[in-house]
Amino acid sequence: MIPYRWPVLSLLACALAVPLRAQSPASTFSLSSSVTPEQTELNKITAENAIADQKTRKRLQALNDEKEDLRVQYDLLTQKQKLKNSELEAQLERLNNENRLSAEQHRRDLDALQAELERLAAENQRNREKLAADTAALETEYEKLAVQDKLADERVRAETTKSTGELQKLRVENSLSAERNKTALLAVSEQVEKLRLANDLKNEEERALNLADEKERRGIDLALKRLDLEERKIKLEAMAMDSRMARLKSDLELRDKRWEWKKESNSEPVYLAQPFANGRLVVSDRRIALDGPIVTGAADYVTERIHYYNNISSQPVFVVINICPGGSVMEGYRIIKTMQESRAPIYVVVKSFAASMAAVVTAMAERSYVYPNAIILHHQMAGMSWGNVTQLKEQLELARDWERRMYAPVAKKMGLSLEDLRKKMYEKNSDGDWQEFGDKAVSYGWATSLVNEIAETGFVKDPEQETKPPKPSFWLGEKTDEKGQRYVALPRLNPFDFYFIYNPDRYYR
Repeated sequence: MIPYRWPVLSLLACALAVPLRAQSPASTFSLSSSVTPEQTELNKITAENAIADQKTRKRLQALNDEKEDLRVQYDLLTQKQKLKNSELEAQLERLNNENRLSAEQHRRDLDALQAELERLAAENQRNREKLAADTAALETEYEKLAVQDKLADERVRAETTKSTGELQKLRVENSLSAERNKTALLAVSEQVEKLRLANDLKNEEERALNLADEKERRGIDLALKRLDLEERKIKLEAMAMDSRMARLKSDLELRDKRWEWKKESNSEPVYLAQPFANGRLVVSDRRIALDGPIVTGAADYVTERIHYYNNISSQPVFVVINICPGGSVMEGYRIIKTMQESRAPIYVVVKSFAASMAAVVTAMAERSYVYPNAIILHHQMAGMSWGNVTQLKEQLELARDWERRMYAPVAKKMGLSLEDLRKKMYEKNSDGDWQEFGDKAVSYGWATSLVNEIAETGFVKDPEQETKPPKPSFWLGEKTDEKGQRYVALPRLNPFDFYFIYNPDRYYR
């Protein structure tokens, strides 16, 4: 038997009598007409407690957000202060080094000036000693002349006895010698005075040079101080500019942080042990989307995520159906089996449309929720067979087995036999496509509860900023045939499998 061969269409049917369930949770929920006041009061108190708990969580969340904001601002201020302190320490170290270099240069200049002053003082001392030596030589010469004069006087006295003419001559000579001595003494005195005046002039020149050196040194010190003042002004201006740049950089970083903050809702997904209350369902990020036809790969996509969430915790997992026309029986059975074995409760949520295999998944879920205007559609399993009569009989029997295994539990949950369910399908629609809106579907047991509000708390990032996730491997691309009609080519089924899919316009081929 090869169920995917072409092209004989067989409507597959079988009947299995199933006793009506005495009381099912869905029928009890929908048919119960009396609620005790205690139950009403309990529901009211439960709802108020849930609302108060939600408000408390929101206040705690707001306080945590404010705390995080203050922490971010504190970290930014701390970083900015550290940066400023490091810059000031570096600047202080540089100024100290420059001051040490300036002091060393100033000391070297003073040493050079001191050496020059000592050289001039030594030269002046040598000049003084030379002048003293010249004065001593002149005085010695004067004493020598005085001694010679005395000797001449003695000779004159000794020769007093000589003739008057000779005495007179000697007296004249003596007077001449005295005059010569006086003249020589005057010349020496004049020379001594000239040397003293030259020495005084040299002392004045040295004092003038010292004054000029002092003035030049004072000018250099003043210029250095002015340069230091200008340098300090430049440093202060640079510090002010750096401070302004740091402030602008901090403002930019803060603005970037605020922009990053705005890209997310900055709230955590809400995880509730009982996420459904008073017609409101709270969906966390433990969420699995089941959209489009259920083909090869869809079961892996759903079951792997259920196993992953089970390995994290036992909090509820949500299988969300927007639009699903059904599909492979084998793939659908694997999804149902994994849902039944899951440690965490599985919530199936139908927002728009679930048909065929997707409707069976919804009905077989322990907990399923549907919008009032969503549509659920049940019909008989259909497929195409190819082969001889024996092969066709074998394929028909396999299809009946699948119907008993997959659809009998749905009929039992509705309180009907498989044959009664089949009759109901054709009573509702001549094609056997029994469709109902969500509120009516709940009354038939196709879903456990009606939901009026679904809070998707798992979407915490800005969709405009988030890159679209890649499509699952089983996603099928749309094509256009030669007549301009759009269609989707379904993949070939695995052996012993059937498509259980709603396909009135042959969109799926």
